[in-house]
Amino acid sequence: MTHTPQLPLEMRRNGFDPVEELARARDGEGVVRTQSPFGGAAYLVCRYEDVREVLADPDRFSAARTPFDAAGALDEDERARMRAGILPAFDPPEHTRLRRMLTPEFTVRRMRRLEPRIKGIVQAALDDVEQVGKPADLVSHFALPVPSLVICELLGVPYADRAEFQERSARLLDTSSPERQAAARREDRVYMAGLVARARKDPGEDMLGMLVREHGDDLSTDELVGIAGLLLLAGHETTANMLGLGTLALLRHPDQLAMLREDPALVEPAVEELLRWLSIVQSLPSRTTTTDVELAGYAIPADSLLILAPPAANRDPGFLDDPDALDITRGAAGHLAFGHGVHHCLGAPLARLEMRIAFPALLERFPRLALADPDERADFKVFSAVYGLNSLRVTW
Repeated sequence: MTHTPQLPLEMRRNGFDPVEELARARDGEGVVRTQSPFGGAAYLVCRYEDVREVLADPDRFSAARTPFDAAGALDEDERARMRAGILPAFDPPEHTRLRRMLTPEFTVRRMRRLEPRIKGIVQAALDDVEQVGKPADLVSHFALPVPSLVICELLGVPYADRAEFQERSARLLDTSSPERQAAARREDRVYMAGLVARARKDPGEDMLGMLVREHGDDLSTDELVGIAGLLLLAGHETTANMLGLGTLALLRHPDQLAMLREDPALVEPAVEELLRWLSIVQSLPSRTTTTDVELAGYAIPADSLLILAPPAANRDPGFLDDPDALDITRGAAGHLAFGHGVHHCLGAPLARLEMRIAFPALLERFPRLALADPDERADFKVFSAVYGLNSLRVTW
């Protein structure tokens, strides 16, 4: 008989919402004992202020001390090679060294230069949706292709490889089998090593080429491989799931959809509210305590693993009023969808720009956009570190 693993509490959802058990944990003690994916006990941190406190203090709450391989399938040398260049897995000053090399490529000003190209990519994807005809799967024809092509051009990845890296990314994020995750990591590393080798030989105008030209002597090949893999995974998977799930959320809230249709200028606060309300990153990178600490009145010993739950924290009544309501006018400043502190998501400006372009363009092209079958159950992802939809059938 096939064994179905139990979903961790922070990943359990009731449609768009975290399950009531997670909300009770947040509104009760705020910190609860749970099972670590690495074996042994861990502490699940659920409240907004507590998650922010952990993320803001790398001295007491270390990313670098947290285990990297839940499966235990990697030997020590392989684990070190695969960890290289993965910014969320390091503390300052190593994290600072790596991030400083990448930050200039992700400034708001630099992202704005990409705006015309992103608009073109969005329109081409909408053309594809029209050509497919009704009903169309908005995930495969719009939500996935848009960020995939953007990040491919940014990194210098052949777009012809998108189906391969999308499939591999799904396995990298699949929490049901740590062994398959480890195998996908190995495959991903081989692919990225090929990209890095080509960039070292003939650096282009893309981001990998820039890193080789400007920092090639300061970055090892393992670090370049890790950076490329991280940016490719984070650069398309998160935005793709936000576009799909965000569209479904708007369709299921016709009052919010109508406001955005009537006033496209609402897209900026709408994107922030969707990021908060959906909280698609099920758990931010874990932290390990470097000393005995007290959090939410709970005594936690040194060397304890902390699991951070943004779906609970972003719905905390202590953060904002009526947090379970979707209200695209409020903007939700300070949400934790991109993390907080030194590890705040480097690609946040790019993700925001893509969504601010894509949602209004979708609604303008299809003013009668609707679910193909309103009674059909949404095809939510289950065992995925990033929440989203497998498919979304729409008509117009």
